[in-house]
Amino acid sequence: MTAQQKQQSLILDRTQIEQKVKRIAYEIYERNFEEQELVLAGIYPNGYTLAERLAEQLRQISPIQPQLVKVSLNKDYPLEEPVQLSPENLPLEGKTVVLVDDVLNTGKTLAYTLDIFLSHSPKKVEVATLIDRHHPLYPIAATYTGYSLATTLRERVQVVLQPDEVAAYLL
Repeated sequence: MTAQQKQQSLILDRTQIEQKVKRIAYEIYERNFEEQELVLAGIYPNGYTLAERLAEQLRQISPIQPQLVKVSLNKDYPLEEPVQLSPENLPLEGKTVVLVDDVLNTGKTLAYTLDIFLSHSPKKVEVATLIDRHHPLYPIAATYTGYSLATTLRERVQVVLQPDEVAAYLL
């Protein structure tokens, strides 16, 4: 066991994360059951992986056809580089957009991504997060939360969404 592993506490294991993803997918479907399609916009890297998992669940439980968008930005200095969407030409006007990220901490990352979506006149924008830490500095609240966790500002939450390891740790 490494020194870093000794200092981290397991918050969610693979089974728990899979349950949370399934529950969030059901909640998205319940709130958007009249939609033919919706856009899952994942903050790269982990938010996008989470969006892929949500899309897979939505396809299994509903007739909704989720479209995936990868959102790339400089999380530390969001004004230094433009927010990029991939695919960049996906029509968003009149559609429901669900911004997806693994951890919602201060809301900064999601706040800086809103502008690019609002400029395309979506029907509505919702936020889905696996873990909400409740340290808001920006007016961003999660519409869908997998796990609510009270942490100190010094603690970090690390989410691992790899084929060989799926877990969330408190560091």
